[in-house]
Amino acid sequence: MRDNERQETAPPSAAASAQGYVVHEGCDHIFFVGFLGAGKSTIARNLGRMFHRPYVDTDRMAERICHSNLAEVYATQGEGAFRDAETQALRTLVARKSLLVSCGGGIVERPENVELMHQMGVVLFLDGGLDDSLRQIQRTDRRPDLGTRAEAERLYARRRPLYEAASDFSVSITDRTFEEVAQAAGELLWEKGLL
Repeated sequence: MRDNERQETAPPSAAASAQGYVVHEGCDHIFFVGFLGAGKSTIARNLGRMFHRPYVDTDRMAERICHSNLAEVYATQGEGAFRDAETQALRTLVARKSLLVSCGGGIVERPENVELMHQMGVVLFLDGGLDDSLRQIQRTDRRPDLGTRAEAERLYARRRPLYEAASDFSVSITDRTFEEVAQAAGELLWEKGLL
């Protein structure tokens, strides 16, 4: 499959410096979105190593805010509490620069989150079918919003159009290794002057 570019939002402004480096103005984060198991954390971490950019994970940030892991937050405080922490975590990123941000699978459920991401940078959708994502999930106990296969199908059907609407760019994960996806994403973002 081809990598797609969406023109819904303009990327952060950039200018070439005298040394040939791209200098970004303002917040210039790259947010990776996609379904559970799409490889967002792995791809963001791999690109961070390749391009010497810091990487953060909104799920881990939200867990620190809640002082508990995702499964425990869902069980004791409910999904709403986790979503609140996720939005709070996103807001803290405005003071930072040039992050690669792995986002939780449900971050697009709140329009406020999508707006925050677009204010701070660009959104890249790791696009694949439900089976592409489920194949990567080894610990379903850490995915409290996944549920049964039928529940996962309903969740995927609800979220997929949200990922598509939120994204500035997309990269297919179908029939690709994490290394191949990282390579494709890196090439796309480099061509656009975002890395």
